[in-house]
Amino acid sequence: RMGPPNAIDAGLTHRRVAYSNGIATTDKPVYERNYQVPDFSIKEIRECIPAHCFERSGVRGLCYVAVDLVYMSLLFLAATQIDKLENTLLRYLAWPVYWVLQGIVCTGIWILGHECGHQSFSTSKTLNNTVGWILHSFLLIPYHSWRISHSKHHKATGHMTKDQAFVPNTRSQVGLAPKASVAQQEKAEEEEVVEEVEIGHFDEESPIVTLAKMARQILIGWPAYLFLNASGQNYGRWTSHFHTWSPIFESRNFSDVLLSDFGVLLTLGGLVYATMQTSFLAVTKYYVIPYLFVNFWLVVITFLHHTDPKMPHYREGTFNFQRGALCTVDRSFGKFLDHMFHGIAHTHVAHHLFSQIPFYHAEEATAHLKKFLGKYYIYDDTPIAVAYWRSFRECRFVEDEGDVVFYKK
Repeated sequence: RMGPPNAIDAGLTHRRVAYSNGIATTDKPVYERNYQVPDFSIKEIRECIPAHCFERSGVRGLCYVAVDLVYMSLLFLAATQIDKLENTLLRYLAWPVYWVLQGIVCTGIWILGHECGHQSFSTSKTLNNTVGWILHSFLLIPYHSWRISHSKHHKATGHMTKDQAFVPNTRSQVGLAPKASVAQQEKAEEEEVVEEVEIGHFDEESPIVTLAKMARQILIGWPAYLFLNASGQNYGRWTSHFHTWSPIFESRNFSDVLLSDFGVLLTLGGLVYATMQTSFLAVTKYYVIPYLFVNFWLVVITFLHHTDPKMPHYREGTFNFQRGALCTVDRSFGKFLDHMFHGIAHTHVAHHLFSQIPFYHAEEATAHLKKFLGKYYIYDDTPIAVAYWRSFRECRFVEDEGDVVFYKK
């Protein structure tokens, strides 16, 4: 279940705010739900974690890479025997098993590349970036381009105008009428008006539309983020991880972006060559469908890390790094997936506070953080499918005003 600070009733409880002509003044900080912002210093938090949790080992990291590559290779070799099965039903059953398992293994490989991007893989920057570039290029990820934007995400997690991923839409951005004044809200409550829904938004509340949006995010959410910066900040122009003039990059990133593109092109070239040597169907079965499962897991994991109705977002003036780092939710995907995903889902709070901690020390660090942070450590044990549905249904927008805001539906 959620930690105590965020187990506040989902009703809209606000600090009293002065209004002028229906517009909130900002003489005092406005914290929705009377939220008490954490006041830990990063030094205090770091001191609660044993020093050895920050120790990195390139050898140990490479061993994990080797294990995942062995898993991937064995699954590939096993898949080459599927079409040789005489029983048609077994063939039709075996391919989905391969796709699901290979997708899980390759998601783990992506996560090891993610470790490299944070320089937590080893003490060698050269080794980190070489291994990360190879692993992510194989999965069609522009390694350095992603590494740069992901670093900005970590520095500004939960910041309404600086975060780089899963940035909430505001009330005005989703086309809803401005928030009513306090007096109007109280009058509505007296008249037992529970919820205001504009006619033009009924379709967005229907389950079938929610399912369609979920399917769209699962299928194209990750490529859309890389190509179009979907769910990221709106810079008013085309923002992509693939071109050097993207506003998420600086001039000094020019060569890194080109190297990232080159790695993706190498993999695409290899896929084209494999298609010419075998068939498009073969490449689809062995690579493309598992790749889509990787996209599925990346979207589900990261969406649930950063999208929850009980998690705050900050605006400038109230935000600081450690407050933003706590704007993430730990959750377990079950022992098997937690292991295959190298703990990224259930130790994410620790990862956001100290991304240089290698994943194999993150569980121990999380145990210490949980004790120190108390009510500010967020863990959710809601079943994954239920949590995903809930976040889609209840995390539609945040208010245009307020220093600390929460998702609303």
